[in-house]
Amino acid sequence: MADPEDGDAGRAGRACRRRGNLRTVETILSVLQVIIAVVLIFLVLMHSGKDSGLSGAFGVGSGTGPLGGGSMVERNLNRWTVFFAILFVGNTILLLKKPWA
Repeated sequence: MADPEDGDAGRAGRACRRRGNLRTVETILSVLQVIIAVVLIFLVLMHSGKDSGLSGAFGVGSGTGPLGGGSMVERNLNRWTVFFAILFVGNTILLLKKPWA
């Protein structure tokens, strides 16, 4: 009895499964791109000038509030923003180049 994975039918089946896996990778990266973009937008809004935007609402720009406005918070906010910006650019390049295809 012939194995169904042999011949043209087997190649077509493997190609179809491979295309499905590639679509899954692209879908995962696309969803990840949206999540990274939303986080990056939030982080950039936290950076707005002193006592304005979300940073003023949470007390980052002033010396009061739960986040304090100290240099440690500002540095960490800068680091997280740079980290997510690099992730965003890297994920964009992956989605455009499609090295898995």
